Amino acid sequence: MSAKPVRARDKILSLEEVIRRVALARRRGERIVFTNGCFDLLHRGHLRSLEQARRLGDRLVVAVNGDASVRRAKGADRPIRRHRPRMELVAGLACVDWVVGFVADTPIRLIEAIRPDVLVKGGDWALDEIVGAAEVAAQGGRVVRLALLPGEGTTGELARIRRSPTKPPAPRRGPRPRR
Repeated sequence: MSAKPVRARDKILSLEEVIRRVALARRRGERIVFTNGCFDLLHRGHLRSLEQARRLGDRLVVAVNGDASVRRAKGADRPIRRHRPRMELVAGLACVDWVVGFVADTPIRLIEAIRPDVLVKGGDWALDEIVGAAEVAAQGGRVVRLALLPGEGTTGELARIRRSPTKPPAPRRGPRPRR
């Protein structure tokens, strides 16, 4: 008999529950990977980065910035989606084990509490700008910067959406395709 699929929303946890599950995973010898981001408009670049991050260990914890944090970092017109839907979309990815939200401007409190074996950020972050890098390195962990997928990014995607015509496309002409 196969196990029931895990619902995405069931992978969204409190910090306390993430810490508990991380401790259990460590007892089994599993390596913990941590990353964070806004994930405002989930795109292929996010997916590929999270898949790469997951391959660096056994469990992937993703921290998602709260709405006010996104607004302070990205501007008054962001986030596009509210916090809970963003967390659920990230949790729906097979490569993600656990999702936790945070409202501070940085995830340092989570990084200090979770103590990941690997801290991952995109290659657009300089090593000395990665929050928690010194703490993870001091405990013997690794800090990894991932290559970005060219042409994929929330800012570029939003610009394309905003440039697109607001009227719907013209109806198709000719016969309807058979199904």
